[in-house]
Amino acid sequence: MSIRYLTSKLAQQIDEELMSASGAFSIDQLMELAGLACAQTLATVYKKETHPRVLVCCGPGNQGGDGLVAARHLGMFGYLPTVWMPKPGNKDIYKRLQTQCVNMKIPIIPPSNETEPLRKALADADVILDAIFGFSFTPPVRAPFDSALPLITESKLPIVSVDIPSGWDVERGNAEGVGLNPDVLVSLTAPKEGAREFKGQHFLGGRFVPKTLEEKFNLNLPQYPGIDQIVELPSTELENTQKL
Repeated sequence: MSIRYLTSKLAQQIDEELMSASGAFSIDQLMELAGLACAQTLATVYKKETHPRVLVCCGPGNQGGDGLVAARHLGMFGYLPTVWMPKPGNKDIYKRLQTQCVNMKIPIIPPSNETEPLRKALADADVILDAIFGFSFTPPVRAPFDSALPLITESKLPIVSVDIPSGWDVERGNAEGVGLNPDVLVSLTAPKEGAREFKGQHFLGGRFVPKTLEEKFNLNLPQYPGIDQIVELPSTELENTQKL
């Protein structure tokens, strides 16, 4: 039985259950585990010997929080991350995650609606971690990200996207044609419907999902190897071939 792909509504429901009294997770725990999975994915595909300089692009929501956690872990792994976060989240959790990055001496580009700081950061990067928009995103892309996404694409740098490529509709994919086209995607909890059209290297980072929740929603999650926080998923083309 193949893994279940989630709609936006179902993904939201699962998140709520994880953080409910019965799920018993805090948002801090989930961000820490998700960010660690993202960092491990990037480190698995792009070794620090060849891609040491990571530009972590963060949005103002939970996706950006995952990115900040990933940046801290990448720093601990020996990479040289830089955080671009033009609209920092104003909740206490984001401020604490940012302070944790500062304490790791990870450069954080000052907030700005201008594109020049991003342009300069892209020129000094080897790979991008895209943690801008999450599964709650719905088009259109608004400023300053409407100018940023084309710049990221034009850089031709390899991109690792978190959960859903930024600019994609969580259910319709890159239907508007304005989203990023990453080389690697790390889906969190379970892949989203919009990721069905993704053609690159696809990982799952959801080892925190309890058995009770997996069974309740018929997620059909794969086994994670060893002590890894991630597992590689078959390509969409292979999945479709297996169904024929």
